[in-house]
Amino acid sequence: MAASFDPVSTSASVSLEGRVFAGVSNADTGQVSSATQFRYHEDGGVVWAEYDGGEIVRGYLVGTRDGDRLSFRYVHLATDGATASGVCDSVIQVLSDGRVRFKESWAWESRPETGTSVVEEIR
Repeated sequence: MAASFDPVSTSASVSLEGRVFAGVSNADTGQVSSATQFRYHEDGGVVWAEYDGGEIVRGYLVGTRDGDRLSFRYVHLATDGATASGVCDSVIQVLSDGRVRFKESWAWESRPETGTSVVEEIR
């Protein structure tokens, strides 16, 4: 059974503070995987997270939230020693089990590729 969501009544009001996410799917040009964990924080429309795992040694993102939408920039250090940065826009969805999912569209600023990804809350 596929998970459902209600983006109108719950995704705009759910807090991201303290939630932990992992990659579910990503474009081939992305570096986030199921081994990558994001630890989110939120305060008054400002969002930020620390992330690591898989190909990523350490990463940070910071941006803003407007209802069910996130807009942020990210930067990280990969296991090969290269740094990378980019921009991402996400739509927040709440799954039927109460977990949160982000559907993301991103673009590297440190190289030419773009892509889409999905990350979901883990418990």
